[in-house]
Amino acid sequence: MRGAPPPGRVPLQSLPVLGRRRRPNPLEASLGHRFRRPELLEQALTHRSYANEQGLPGHYERLEFLGDAVLAALAAEWLCERHPELPEGELSKLKSALVAEPALAAHARRLELGEALQLGIGEERSGGRDKPSLLADALEAVFAALWLDGGVEPARRAVRAFLEEASGEREALHEADAKTRLQELVQGRGWERPRYEVVAEQGPDHQKRFAVECRVRGELAGSGEGPSKKAAEQQAAARALERFNPGPLSDTPT
Repeated sequence: MRGAPPPGRVPLQSLPVLGRRRRPNPLEASLGHRFRRPELLEQALTHRSYANEQGLPGHYERLEFLGDAVLAALAAEWLCERHPELPEGELSKLKSALVAEPALAAHARRLELGEALQLGIGEERSGGRDKPSLLADALEAVFAALWLDGGVEPARRAVRAFLEEASGEREALHEADAKTRLQELVQGRGWERPRYEVVAEQGPDHQKRFAVECRVRGELAGSGEGPSKKAAEQQAAARALERFNPGPLSDTPT
């Protein structure tokens, strides 16, 4: 018999059924997809250590292999749509940065994926529920499970939610650099600091998008948008820097 699930873990097969339809569990609700084949999601959440201890035939590693390819394809699609101006080399660099292990693990934590994992005793005791490598692998397995269960659309929704989040965080990490360089540039010319103003907010609370304008000497120097005010300000500062690079603002003395 299979061992008891860890505290807080509700096995998919024990979920209550309403007529012929069961209620989605919290992870399915977060993913926006009710699995027709819940065994796929359960496999995506099963670590090799648990499968070995319980004598199960499968674990998430094959799904992880597929999920890596699913993520790569859908990330490439998203980046080509979002950045039609970038050459192939720049797109490749950006994709590698976005789908790196730290970003995957961070998104898995927000989905509370660690709490749903089935781990062996040793892996459980060693803190496996919060290991970045384990969380990243399991998230890729979940992407594959979505693909196999519902086709490209549920997988695309889940991957794009991850990419939007990862992109916003990556921009936020560079926020200080872009804003600082812009501030140093304008103050070096004896001007006042750039001013940032939120001009629009869209979307529900959990999927907010902010639009920000950056003004230098009262003139619009750059606009940006992102999932946070900081990310939008960073993009606006970066756009302002791009405007300064080819030449100063219209009223800048030569």
